[in-house]
Amino acid sequence: MLKRVELWAKLVLAWMAAAALWRPGRRRWAEEKLRAPRRILLVRIDERVGEALLTTPLFRALRRRADRPEVHVLVHRKVMRVLRGHPDIDGLHALGDGDRLLGPLSPAIRRARRRGFDVVVNCASWEAPSVGPAIVSRLVAPRAVLIGPQVAPIRWLHDLSVPRLADTRSEVRQRLHLLTPLGVEGSEGALSFRAVEPDEMVRRIVARIDGRPYAVVNPGGRLDERRVGPEVFSAAARALAEVGIGSIVTWGPGEEDLAHRCAEGAPGACVVPPTSIDQLAALMRGARLTVCNNTGPMHLSVAVGAPTLAFFVRMEMARWGHMHAPHRMIDVTSAEDPAAEAARAARAFAAALSG
Repeated sequence: MLKRVELWAKLVLAWMAAAALWRPGRRRWAEEKLRAPRRILLVRIDERVGEALLTTPLFRALRRRADRPEVHVLVHRKVMRVLRGHPDIDGLHALGDGDRLLGPLSPAIRRARRRGFDVVVNCASWEAPSVGPAIVSRLVAPRAVLIGPQVAPIRWLHDLSVPRLADTRSEVRQRLHLLTPLGVEGSEGALSFRAVEPDEMVRRIVARIDGRPYAVVNPGGRLDERRVGPEVFSAAARALAEVGIGSIVTWGPGEEDLAHRCAEGAPGACVVPPTSIDQLAALMRGARLTVCNNTGPMHLSVAVGAPTLAFFVRMEMARWGHMHAPHRMIDVTSAEDPAAEAARAARAFAAALSG
């Protein structure tokens, strides 16, 4: 009943917003603005690190246009640190929690409107369409062409709605598909991150494993029910130690105890101090491989080019995983012994990387 009430509330809100923000003649502008856009804004105001990184393939795809338009991104203030300094964007703009409530009175939305974007892309999902980001996208696009997924109720707010691809569940491919009205084609897209160099703390951490190749082992995750236990990562770390690969255990906010429990089950593994996202990226970039759950660090590892072994629990691997070399995704939801499965996967992955 609550879900049904929520759905009807979204429908009513989207309809009211579409009616209030409708302007005649918008579709007539679309063809001209799409032909040679000077400034393009991508909107993804989710708070999660992984969601920000999953949008990075769109940056480079837009850069491939012959006219090389300016590429701007509007994100939640909490993930500014993820995309700041990215080489493929010209402008990064932040939205706070209160900006949605203020709507057109929000200083952040008003600043974005004044940029005079030609095209705004609402990088929302076809699976769980969110009305709030669609309204924000419409508010920052008073004279721009607004592109978004063809799904009710948010399609009413778009000028051009893009149907989902029928042949894939990949979130990266679906997001890239949003750019087809701009003439950007391509079935694949690589995640990316800014250039990072090891700082003094990173060098000290790496020195603790005496020059051996190492794996970054990150046992954490945003949601407890979508991550495997620390004993699974301990088993993977022990298997890697057997083939001469040390383990550096990293952790995020509130996960220090989890990291220490992982290391206790893997003699020789070392737990790092708190790291910034750049320090974590630098550790991953220098690693032989990363071992992690399906979480933000998984996407970061892929973005910096580290071979990534990721464990999935009750999440759709085909949608959120990176199903291409040099990465390996393992669904352990139904595994009788997840620790044994992790150890086998780690040995096989390390052997494949060595070969």
